[in-house]
Amino acid sequence: MAKFCFVIHPLSFEDVVRYEPGAKGKGKPIIAKILEWMPAWAAAHVTGVRTPDGRETEGWFVAAPLLPQQMLDFACQQVYERILKAIQIGAGLGAEVAGLGAFTGVVGDGGVTVAERAPIPVTTGNSLTIAAGVRSLFHGADEMGIDAQQATAVVVGATGSIGGACVELIAPHLAHVILVARNETRLRKFHESVRERLRCASSYTTDIADAVRRADLVLTATSSTQDVIEPEDLRTGAVVCELSLPHDVSRRVAVERPDVLVLEGGNMRVPGDMQWWRVREPGEHFDMGLPAGTALACMSETMVLALENRCEPFTLGRGIDIAKVREIDGLAARAGFEVADMRAFDLPITREQIARTRAAAEERRAASA
Repeated sequence: MAKFCFVIHPLSFEDVVRYEPGAKGKGKPIIAKILEWMPAWAAAHVTGVRTPDGRETEGWFVAAPLLPQQMLDFACQQVYERILKAIQIGAGLGAEVAGLGAFTGVVGDGGVTVAERAPIPVTTGNSLTIAAGVRSLFHGADEMGIDAQQATAVVVGATGSIGGACVELIAPHLAHVILVARNETRLRKFHESVRERLRCASSYTTDIADAVRRADLVLTATSSTQDVIEPEDLRTGAVVCELSLPHDVSRRVAVERPDVLVLEGGNMRVPGDMQWWRVREPGEHFDMGLPAGTALACMSETMVLALENRCEPFTLGRGIDIAKVREIDGLAARAGFEVADMRAFDLPITREQIARTRAAAEERRAASA
């Protein structure tokens, strides 16, 4: 089987400490300044990814150490150089296909320029992220007793590559879908281009709060570095599925809205006995804040391509091929990848929590009747 590398970067100052323990105790301004010049490095060796039929791969997480806001603020060429250096390190270790994590797949043209300059094929992993997110959204609806065929759903970030594909995939199962994005002109044109094939009622707005107040189901796929979903805007008993990193949902929701189910929709359970070993500290595990045996769906797409010996630029650019979403979903299932257990705000969701959330929603509805 082929080997892979995956480009990671810290999403928060807490991540910086997880990636590089030497940063502990340093102030945020100092950390941010260090990241501006810090070179890429091999952070973790990934082993034990093994399919039920015996295929196995290994790979490396290579850090391109910039925070999300830095990636947005710096010149594209400067960020491209960081990402390309990380891929070169991965290729030097033996990787034959590379994945782009978080904002490394967002900056500029969605991986196209990076792929043109990289020594090995590159994918953003967005196709499997979309497949996992759609499954997670409807799983959440089932858990909360929501009949999707009678429901209104909102997609925040609808003009993005992930959001746009999600609109088309979830619409046939809904009564109404509302498309939300910041740029009204792009949003209107996108809605006009897809409206006829959505097979449900549809509308669009740039007013996130207004749309969310009308929604039973909310899916977020933005490139924002700030909270975009606030607790006061959510409907009683709603399900919110996040595909964005950093998170789009305010952590206030966890405290103030016990009647709402929030899900991280982009996580997958990886087959085999996957281990992440720190490269600089042999024998120590690398902590990415995910449960054992779990990876982000974008990481998982890269692993699946390696297991299939499909060293190719599977997902790139701003447009997503729906056929490829279905293809990688099938390949992942065949390799033994599954949507991971539900999590929210970096913590697992238990059966007891789901029961409490449903009960809180019913109580709130009764109180407002």
